[in-house]
Amino acid sequence: MTKKLREAFSPQRLEVINESHLHAGHQESFDGTGETHFRVRIVSSAFTGMPRIARHRAVNELLGDELRDGVHALAIEPAAPDEKVRW
Repeated sequence: MTKKLREAFSPQRLEVINESHLHAGHQESFDGTGETHFRVRIVSSAFTGMPRIARHRAVNELLGDELRDGVHALAIEPAAPDEKVRW
């Protein structure tokens, strides 16, 4: 995911965080291991002037293969360089 995001958006800042362990027990058969739940924090000039929903769609489209092949949840925190972030 990191490589795809870097190549597509040339971000000034990028964090791809595996949060799978935080979801252990949410389903009876899930123990929190593996790579199923991620948070993407990304700051890129590609998002300048783009509505929030369009930013989410762009990231979801880029990572479509991952979402079809085992990633259960993807939290996206996109921002343009001039926008304040909480992280």
